[in-house]
Amino acid sequence: QVQLVESGGGLVQTGGSLRLSCAASGINFRIYTMAWYRQAPGKQRELVANITSGHSTNYADFAKGRFTASRDNARRTVYLQMNSLKPEDTAVYYCSTLHRGAQYWGRGTQVTVSS
Repeated sequence: QVQLVESGGGLVQTGGSLRLSCAASGINFRIYTMAWYRQAPGKQRELVANITSGHSTNYADFAKGRFTASRDNARRTVYLQMNSLKPEDTAVYYCSTLHRGAQYWGRGTQVTVSS
């Protein structure tokens, strides 16, 4: 059974930083591309970043230069370091992966950036 558990969200002031973590189980973690998405109130869920098994990364335009995705295969964990946070980054952040044709999601972690 695939399980993804996010942590690390919280309340931070504009310009602050947070590091999100996502612990995965039920998959051969090291071979999977892992992704971070976010969903703000009243908006569609959007891709933030992904990281391949080879540690290549891709970022949404809003994340470039501020967010960094990384992974630790030994810990079966993917991270999202978020710097220079803005109020518009306020959202629930989700970890996701595609396994046997199905997309799996964690429950998400709330990030709130105060102005």
